[in-house]
Amino acid sequence: MGRTRAKDTEHPQARLDHGGTARIVPSEFTTGFELIVDDTPQSHVDLDDPTHLHFEYIVRMGAVIDQLAEGPLTAVHLGAGALTIPRYIEATRPGSRQQVIELEAPLAALVREHLPLPRGASIRVRIGDAREGVRRLPPAIVGNCDLVVSDVYSGAQTPAHLTSIEFYRELAELLAPGGVLLVNVADGPGLAFARRQVATIAEVLPEIGVLADTQVLKGRRFGNLVIAASAAPLPSEWLPRILAAGPHPAKIAQGAEATAFVQGARVVTDADAVASPRPDASLFLR
Repeated sequence: MGRTRAKDTEHPQARLDHGGTARIVPSEFTTGFELIVDDTPQSHVDLDDPTHLHFEYIVRMGAVIDQLAEGPLTAVHLGAGALTIPRYIEATRPGSRQQVIELEAPLAALVREHLPLPRGASIRVRIGDAREGVRRLPPAIVGNCDLVVSDVYSGAQTPAHLTSIEFYRELAELLAPGGVLLVNVADGPGLAFARRQVATIAEVLPEIGVLADTQVLKGRRFGNLVIAASAAPLPSEWLPRILAAGPHPAKIAQGAEATAFVQGARVVTDADAVASPRPDASLFLR
């Protein structure tokens, strides 16, 4: 934390249809590139090593994906960013079939041109709203996904219509019997938004794990929480791998701890859904 990002015009950029600007800039801290939308870091990609996952919450998503059954995956990703997780899956599970839904055509075009996908990768990018896009996926995908990832942000917030129980029911229909849903949730002290999200997802997919930096999970600072959910029990052997992922101490709330985490939290419906909290701008000055 404590970095000021230069707002120059030297790096590839695109004006987005819904406002704002996307830029691709070299990472200041490691190898690879970052996708920045306005002043919010959205993704990190290392073209030379797609298994290099720099953002902590993405590292934790990758650790969960590593625990899924061996072999190629059928996966749906909501929110493209720079396609970090699709690239990771392509590298670690060749032959996987992946569908990506991204609202912003200019962003997708920018990433394809300047951070090209591996040749031969079976990654299809569809342009449109995530919720509408889910309804337009090929029928053969419904009920056959090993993995669904929801990581959608408009600027620094998740849109309200992608936080409700009605939305999560649509995602659950995509999953195979043992499939896993991963949701990235950003929240701050008190975790009121995250607790409602966990309570809502648990109504649809009862096997829940919440992964985050220890201080974030305790509600002491703003950060990302990864919700892993399934209709089937989540693998217990993933715990050491998850706890080791990332430079800071991580914690997983499961079972009774997850139940306590959501105590008193109301399920989100389309009628009362709200966007995720907007972080303070200083969070991204590192």
